[in-house]
Amino acid sequence: MSSSNTSLPVYHYLDIGRLGRGEVLLLFLKDAGIEFKDVRYPWDDTWPKTSEKLVQQGLTRTGKLPVLEYNGLKLSQHVPILRYLARELGSYNGDTSVEKFTVDSVADLYVDWRYEWVACLPKPSDDYKASRPKYVDLIAQYYADTEGPYLLGDKITYVDFAIYQSIDNDKRVGAPANLPQSLLKLVEAIEARPRIAAYLKETKTA
Repeated sequence: MSSSNTSLPVYHYLDIGRLGRGEVLLLFLKDAGIEFKDVRYPWDDTWPKTSEKLVQQGLTRTGKLPVLEYNGLKLSQHVPILRYLARELGSYNGDTSVEKFTVDSVADLYVDWRYEWVACLPKPSDDYKASRPKYVDLIAQYYADTEGPYLLGDKITYVDFAIYQSIDNDKRVGAPANLPQSLLKLVEAIEARPRIAAYLKETKTA
């Protein structure tokens, strides 16, 4: 699916390769076939001033990224952006109230976990490594409720990209990589999706 707008959505994020929460949104955009302009900002000692400038420009109220300029809106906070896009597209969000509840519940668990991950960048702390198995096991229980490979079985939703990204980023920063079978199936399924596979091939050294 391509954007029907005359101007492309604009994706603003840090220039940190395939790390971080913005990458979840990028994976979603890629999978959905939404064309967009990719704007990156250095994550170095210039970032505090850049962040302040972006606030002054009205791009982000919090000074944080990602931000997606979409249909005349400036959307921030990656999970609410994902939910917004899922509603706009009429997919990636579950069909029934129970399915939507399940997706949102796992998304909230992911948000709690990502907060801990971001807090210990660029290297995972001992506390993070110690707490990770509890998170992984809890998420895996949700995925084991169906035959998979996605949270809702064979129906992909926005939260699947988030969980995949948390797993991938743990591996990239050297956190333990042991995964239950239900999550291994998720990783394999995400990486096999045609648009995601093409993107991962392009950025495998990132």
